[in-house]
Parts: sequence; structure tokens; C-alpha cells
Amino acid sequence: MSAEEFYKEDKDDSYPRISEDPDKDSGVSLMDNGGPESNDSRSPEICQCYPGCTNVKCDNVLSEEQISQALSSVKINENQDSSEDSVNNADIENGIEYVFYQSELQMPDIMRLITKDLSEPYSIYTYRYFIHNWPKLCFLAMAEENCVGAIVCKLDMHRKMVRRGYIAMLAVDENYRRRKIGSHLVIKAIKAMMQDDCDEVVLETEITNQSALQLYENLGFVRDKRLFRYYLNGVDALRLKLWLR
Repeated sequence: MSAEEFYKEDKDDSYPRISEDPDKDSGVSLMDNGGPESNDSRSPEICQCYPGCTNVKCDNVLSEEQISQALSSVKINENQDSSEDSVNNADIENGIEYVFYQSELQMPDIMRLITKDLSEPYSIYTYRYFIHNWPKLCFLAMAEENCVGAIVCKLDMHRKMVRRGYIAMLAVDENYRRRKIGSHLVIKAIKAMMQDDCDEVVLETEITNQSALQLYENLGFVRDKRLFRYYLNGVDALRLKLWLR
């Protein structure tokens, strides 16, 4: 992918290929096929998942109350309010401190975590594209002085109609999985997006990665589209979406 192709406006809903690593032991590789998006003007109650989907959560879009319950299902901070300072301030849960991105000095730790699970290497400019443009949507999980988790996101207008958040990168150190660190990072990012009037959040994951699907579906995401033979290994991808409005 050339620099010109990467930095062009997302006219065809294309995103760079990225990696995610949730709470479970299995790694996740996320990519987008860059194909045309499904019609977002449709009624969200109509399931647009792939033929034969057996996921009961695809039957109906979640209500605002259900979304709120899902986002609050993982405790981050009892005293957390809706202010921007509350989102950015550090939270401590089970010995893990959750902080927002502050400087370029944190970039090596972010790259180290995410690169472990990437099927293709990416230059530092790919990371800088996201983090420098949307620094408030990058959060880190710290165990004392060690970075053990990171999430990188973006938020912009999609087709001049909705403000769409995109979870670009999520990674958790293999020695710290199964502690809901991935869920905490996702919730931190979503709450930050909601404060910036986000309408929906999307991401992609392998159709075979049940741990990643479970993580996001537990937070209210539903299966929106199947991307056939998208990954280099021939595995299909699922686009997951969370409607916030």
C-alpha cells in the first residue's frame, strides 16, 4: 500500500489492514476489504448478516438502554462521570492502570504489542496516521511501568452522513490475557467517541475467531457484513457494528 493510497479520503470506506488481540489467548487479525459499504440508510432492525447466520444478536439492533447496559457491564471506575477529564484520567482496575496516549515516547510500546499479531508489517507512519490525528482515541493499559495493552481508533464523517468510529488496532500482551483488559480498552475508546458525538462504531475480525466475536458481541456489537476471502490466508472477515444512536 503506497502512502498516497493510505492517506486518501475514505471514499470507498477503505481502512488500512490492522491487528487486534483481545482478552483470550488466540490472536486476532483485523482487515477491511475496502469494498463498498452496505446501505447505512436501511432500517437497523433488518439483519444484513451473511446467509445462514445463527447469531441471535443479529435479529434485532440493540436499544439505547441495552447499549448502555453493555458498555457499563465492565467496571472501569466507580466515580467515572461523562466529562472529558474523566475519560482521559487514569483508571486503575485489578492492578492495571488505563491511561490515554501522551507522547511519541509511548509509540514503541504500542508498535511492539500490535506487531506481534500482524500478518504484515507496517511502518511507524501508519501508527502515526491514527495516533497523531486521533490522540484522544488511543489508550494504554499499564502494569507498573510496562505497557501490556493498547487500543488505537479513529473517528470521522462517513459518506457525509454519520460520524463513524473505527477500532483500528487492539492488542493485549499474551501474559495478561483473560483479565478483561481488552474489554476495558474498548469501553474507554467507545466512551471517548460518544463524547465526540459518534453515531456508530465498526471493526473487522476473522469469522473463525470466536474469542474476538464474543468480546465485541458482549459489548453490544452485531454482525453487519461478511467479507469473503479477505485475509491473505483465505479466511473470511466479519464486519461488526455498534449503533450508538
